[in-house]
Amino acid sequence: MPCLVPASSPHESTAVNHIPFTLHASGTGGTQARAGTLSLARGDVLTPVFMPVGTQGAIRGLTPTHLRETPTRIILANTYHLSQRPGEHIVAKHGGLHKMMGVDLPILTDSGGFQVFSLKKASTTEEGVEFAYEVDGKRTFLSPERSMEIQQALGSDIAMVFDECLAWGTDKEAATRSVDRTARWEARSKAAHTRQDQSLFGIVQGGFWPDLRARSARQITEIGFDGYALGGLSVGEGHRVMCDVLDYSVEHLPGDRPRYLMGVGRPLDLVEGVARGIDMFDCVIATRHARSGMFYTWKGRVRITDKRYRTDMYPPDTSCDCTVCTTFTRAYLNHLFRVGDILGAVLATLHNLHWYARFMEGMRQSILDGSFQDFRRMVHEVYPAKEGESDEDLHGDDGPAPAPAPERGRSGHGGSRGGRRRH
Repeated sequence: MPCLVPASSPHESTAVNHIPFTLHASGTGGTQARAGTLSLARGDVLTPVFMPVGTQGAIRGLTPTHLRETPTRIILANTYHLSQRPGEHIVAKHGGLHKMMGVDLPILTDSGGFQVFSLKKASTTEEGVEFAYEVDGKRTFLSPERSMEIQQALGSDIAMVFDECLAWGTDKEAATRSVDRTARWEARSKAAHTRQDQSLFGIVQGGFWPDLRARSARQITEIGFDGYALGGLSVGEGHRVMCDVLDYSVEHLPGDRPRYLMGVGRPLDLVEGVARGIDMFDCVIATRHARSGMFYTWKGRVRITDKRYRTDMYPPDTSCDCTVCTTFTRAYLNHLFRVGDILGAVLATLHNLHWYARFMEGMRQSILDGSFQDFRRMVHEVYPAKEGESDEDLHGDDGPAPAPAPERGRSGHGGSRGGRRRH
């Protein structure tokens, strides 16, 4: 039987008409890990879940047919970029994002807040943010009301409020002002959001101060939203600091609503986020790294461009059941990247999205059957934290692929042979 948290949470506004979110297990293995179901009109989303990023209204390198071959449950698109190109009015003429993209999965749209605040020439006032579009220099203004207007025209299943994302290194005085402005912007976002078939999630900010995280969580939950995200992480702070922030932030979020950690996608970050009670994640690295020949596997990351794979007749991951691993060899994939054929990036992306979905399924099953701590230990062994590892490739849009690494004699992870890992 599902373990339902009472709807009378003291954090919540009674004015919110929540989308159904059912918890089936929580607190497994002495952690805060949860397994649930988020019921959306276009299908149930089983949590914990990883959301691939389709910044410009497409998962780079994949057709909708390819996407359907993966166990992906929900995807993300970008409000800021789609408002610039092709423009939300063009998306609306198609009947919304789903029809334009040819996908029937639930879609979450971010508010554009992170992209705007990462621009160097953005000017922020109480009303919103004015900036120059980085492609053509066009002056643009984005406010809570404008973000809601765009997202309602896009027709996503879940919209995100417009918030102010804090940069790593922001001082506390500026962070305090930003937290209070974010609360005012999120209240304006809710007031401007009228689309009944679209859920609206709030975002908690607060930088790297426990009292500011608590303050922001109190302000945002008092406004009341369908779900709650933690923003302002994966901005350069590193894995350990991220975990510390989660330790003192998640406790302030309502237990009966989905919790979303924005811009996080390394396997170790995912399992540690889940251990602290997070349900939803998004990140570009599954697709961005694929385009440079990086495969995520149950034995670690495999850079298929390494010289050692030129004659390797094994699949990329001997424990994977995706189309790529049941059809193609490492040698063939190495060849595709060496000759610069686009098929290499397509197949790597298809595999990585399949693997990430299976990874989250395996984590969910471990929560349900009580073996989450074993799963967690396995992830630490296969994907350990690395000193100096940067967060800069996690957030933002899924832009052009980095250049494939030159061939090397040895790979940092994986191998030509090895046993199968089952979970």
